[in-house]
Amino acid sequence: MVTCYVKYVVDPYKLDEFETYAKLWIPLVNKFGGHHSGYFLPSEGASNIALALFSFPSLAEYERYRTDSMQDAQCIAAFEYAEKTKCIISYERSFFRPVFE
Repeated sequence: MVTCYVKYVVDPYKLDEFETYAKLWIPLVNKFGGHHSGYFLPSEGASNIALALFSFPSLAEYERYRTDSMQDAQCIAAFEYAEKTKCIISYERSFFRPVFE
């Protein structure tokens, strides 16, 4: 299993738009075989940092999701929504291997 951690720098004046964007992606990740653990929006502390965590059974399956999402109408619409609203300033992606009991 591989877990993708995405750190977003968001426009703090467009958190409602970013939340809409987040709600678009959760079911899409799940649709492509992943498990979305949610988005985490600013609360206390930095007002412009948001996080997302989602997992795929393997890095290969994550890569397949990335490729397939570029052809999916709902995914394209979500990308376009973020571009239109400019709610995301930048993001960085890291991958982790979870450890359970």
